[in-house]
Amino acid sequence: MGEPRRERGLAAERREQILLEIDAGRVSYRSWAGQDEHAWFANVASAGISGAIAKRANESSKALGGRISYYWSTFAVFFGWQTGEMRVSVDEEIREGRMIDVMVANGRYLGGGMMMCPDAEPDDGLFDVLTIGDLTKRDLLTTLPKTFWGGHLPHPKAELLRGAAVTVDAPQPLPLELDGEQPGTTPARFEIVPGALRVRVPR
Repeated sequence: MGEPRRERGLAAERREQILLEIDAGRVSYRSWAGQDEHAWFANVASAGISGAIAKRANESSKALGGRISYYWSTFAVFFGWQTGEMRVSVDEEIREGRMIDVMVANGRYLGGGMMMCPDAEPDDGLFDVLTIGDLTKRDLLTTLPKTFWGGHLPHPKAELLRGAAVTVDAPQPLPLELDGEQPGTTPARFEIVPGALRVRVPR
């Protein structure tokens, strides 16, 4: 009987694509209501200031584009943020100290095109984990523009670690961000799930 025209078009489109398996992140955290919850993310999760920035950006106008919105939200939140103590474990390594953010990355980009973890690969079975220390206003002004091409690293107040399991905790609960959403707070545990997603991409 032959294929309908639309189905023939879809079949041709699929022949021009390849199927890839990529990792995903699974996270357990505390909901805003105070209950233990679980969720998934494909790209980047974080704990700290970036959760507050994402919330501000989601609520703001996008008339000037996503990048400008994220820039504005970053400065607006940063100038009122109180940096506190955090405890981070990445597999067997532990970091403690004053930090404004911890990013748990499966992919490289977030926030309107910022390449925060330039070497992250979504199919290597590991997170790239970026810890960011107590930045000054001068640090932010000089470093933020460099994030769009990955030129912010190395930086004396940042450290890049790699691992399959990450925990983040703090004396005061910190907002989480999962692929742009803000479902709750720390304490949180992030685990990589290799090959959990199948995606089609152009050849």
